[in-house]
Amino acid sequence: MTHDLLPITRIPRTGLPAHAVVVGDPARAAAIAALLDCAEEVSYHREYRVFSGSWKGLPVTVASHGVGGPGAILLFQELADAGVRTFLRFGTAGAMKPGIGDGDLVIAEAAVRDDGVTQQLLPPEYPAVSSPEAVFALQRAARETDAPHHRGIVWTRAAFQPGLLPLFSYDGAGLAAIEMELSALLVTASLRGLVAGGVLVIDGANADELVDAATTGGYDPHREVVAAGVERGAIVSLEALRLLAEAEEFTA
Repeated sequence: MTHDLLPITRIPRTGLPAHAVVVGDPARAAAIAALLDCAEEVSYHREYRVFSGSWKGLPVTVASHGVGGPGAILLFQELADAGVRTFLRFGTAGAMKPGIGDGDLVIAEAAVRDDGVTQQLLPPEYPAVSSPEAVFALQRAARETDAPHHRGIVWTRAAFQPGLLPLFSYDGAGLAAIEMELSALLVTASLRGLVAGGVLVIDGANADELVDAATTGGYDPHREVVAAGVERGAIVSLEALRLLAEAEEFTA
């Protein structure tokens, strides 16, 4: 019956695993679900594709949120309404400083709230911070799987393409990467008392001084080095969920 489904994403109001990996691309959600045992598609409405299964015995939700914070926050809110309590966003991002290579992972400690939606919900001074336990679990999982990785603050920015307005500069601020949805997740999680974090695969360089279009041919996220990073990042995300669940059992 329709009243058993949440209105925007059309996911069930109850019954989803409490630990979730959220991604932008519905196809990436399906690829991660293929790594799970007993995976099944729960729903697919608009950009919101949701699977459930288990990873090394841990029940897991995998869901896609599409591109951009305004649509993504609807998924985060309805997953929380349905009982999800731990969220890890796994996505792609552009590097913002030297030393972070294509295919590397960036584990987000916090995010700049330039997401186009949370500014309409809270004053700009409210921070977007990852749960410390999520940062540590992601870092441990990356180390144990030998995935090249970095930690730092990321910039969540609503506009993907440059426009007529000058781009606000964070030169000297030490930002690690730029992406489009994480701060919306972190703010939602803080407001609702949830555990949340993010790990991002670098698919190119975004800082002006790092971009060499003549050599690289411009932005191309479909290269093998990025695909290999995505494969590593999927495992890191699932392993981090397992580590978080183990820690919850230990402290319960």
